[in-house]
Amino acid sequence: MNLFCFGLGYSAEHFIKAYGDQFDTIAGTARSHYALERLGDPRVSGFMFDAERADPEIAAALTRADALLVSIPPDISVDPALAKFGRLLSQLPQRLRIIYLSTIGVYGDRAGEWVDETRVPAPKQPRSIARLRAEKAWQALAKDDRKTIQILRLAGIYGPGRNALVQLKNGTAQRVVKKDQVFNRIHAADIASAIAAALAYEGANDIWNVADDEPAPPQDVIAYAAKLMGRAPPPEEDFETAALSPLARSFYEENKRAANGKLKNELGVALAYPTYREGLNALWDAGEGR
Repeated sequence: MNLFCFGLGYSAEHFIKAYGDQFDTIAGTARSHYALERLGDPRVSGFMFDAERADPEIAAALTRADALLVSIPPDISVDPALAKFGRLLSQLPQRLRIIYLSTIGVYGDRAGEWVDETRVPAPKQPRSIARLRAEKAWQALAKDDRKTIQILRLAGIYGPGRNALVQLKNGTAQRVVKKDQVFNRIHAADIASAIAAALAYEGANDIWNVADDEPAPPQDVIAYAAKLMGRAPPPEEDFETAALSPLARSFYEENKRAANGKLKNELGVALAYPTYREGLNALWDAGEGR
């Protein structure tokens, strides 16, 4: 199987590290030479791709692909991969398995209620509206009988180098408290497992929530990380007066609990880190935050 990744970012990198040996060839795109060098995997052929430029060899690589992992965020009006290569992808004669990494943000604010894949999306944030639009565009491409698409709606991503332990060490952690606010999370290793399972899935086009078992208040996660580090957690800050960037503040405008039963029961994914506690324990044991 030949894999092509639109976006050799954090999630794709962890997937390739865990499952790269299953592919005959791996190719993908990045927005900078630095990103390609950081990946540092000799198995991966990297190509530059952004809004202004596209390596001319990408088209040839796509004609060889039979698995496509898409993790590039959409622009407000268009998915960049489809804008540039949609026609080529639609004309490929081979069977193509597409995995599109989306977000549970497409469900919008649900006032803390549980949402599963049957819930009709109702995004309000521009970034989530764009995600839902991109989902539909990729689904339209996959109406061709030669293609299948599995949409993975990811919760908040954490893992090596991106977690509460690192934030505490760097002095950037905040314990922002908003009444009844919870977030789901998902470890990068569990995202990799979900991608692998979706690629192996023989069913029809589908959608899967990729989230942990326990949506939790964000201040509790920081407190647990601080306990592992043997230090006092930062003081609690009221959401209304906390110093947050507009982007960070926007995440608190939505409150939901993402159900993952379909992921586990139908796709067969066994989460290595079902809650933030197992995930942070493993990261601490691996030396994170020290």
